[in-house]
Amino acid sequence: MISPWTLGLAILGVALVAASLRALIVRARESRWGALESVDAGPVPGRSFASERYRLTGRPDALRRRADGRLVPVERKHREAPAHGPFRSHQVQVWAYCLLVEEEEGAAPPFGLLRYRDAEYRVPWDAAARSELLALLREAGRPYDGRATPSAGRCRACRWASGCDARFPPGADR
Repeated sequence: MISPWTLGLAILGVALVAASLRALIVRARESRWGALESVDAGPVPGRSFASERYRLTGRPDALRRRADGRLVPVERKHREAPAHGPFRSHQVQVWAYCLLVEEEEGAAPPFGLLRYRDAEYRVPWDAAARSELLALLREAGRPYDGRATPSAGRCRACRWASGCDARFPPGADR
């Protein structure tokens, strides 16, 4: 007869082996993107980037160094991937990290990675992406031109409503 202690130790051993195998599989899968260089996790901050030229700062969730020496920024989202593919705003965030890495490292990343809980996307960093990001940065740097269309629903949910000059007037019904 097997004692409860022996059975417990056997189950624990199997669980540890399974966890170790899973970790090895994940490590092997992740290594295709390059060696892990930096992780922004918990109390230990990852590598931060800043560009005075573009007036932009950021800290990717992780950085991977490819065999050719270039860094690949990784952005993690703790939600499931949208059915229609990654959100444009998430792609723009990855582009911003690519621009910051390029500015500081002197070499453009070949792409950035965008990871959702259930999917992973390579976000190309090419001339078209750079052009679109720089256009967005120029637009964001311009003074506000009053194009907002205030509404009760939008303004109620907006975190800037208290200081916005285009907010929906309280008590008005539109």
